[in-house]
Amino acid sequence: MRRAILFFVALMVAVAAAQDAGPVVAKPFSVTARRYAFDPPRIEVNQDDLVKIELHTEDIAHSMTIDAYRIAKRASPGQPVTFEFRADRPGTFPYYCNLQIEDGCRQMRGELVVRPRR
Repeated sequence: MRRAILFFVALMVAVAAAQDAGPVVAKPFSVTARRYAFDPPRIEVNQDDLVKIELHTEDIAHSMTIDAYRIAKRASPGQPVTFEFRADRPGTFPYYCNLQIEDGCRQMRGELVVRPRR
């Protein structure tokens, strides 16, 4: 019986702590793709962050592809795209443009750095 009471109290403390944490807010990033680079070329976040990226392009259609997170988003001039994902794995993950509209698109590279939780 005592164990059950201790378990219940621990559970209630955990629920109260989770409620006090408030809503989860995404870390926003604005990424611009233009001939033939991403700006910024590096995005740094912490493991388990909710990441929100708004992808813009100024010249032709470009994409932002992050294979490790199964993300492939395309933006056209004047039509930005916004997407969110949970950075749940630590490491350095390349991102690139997977479109082949022009040869320079294949050269577009950047990196997502997910720092391990402490």
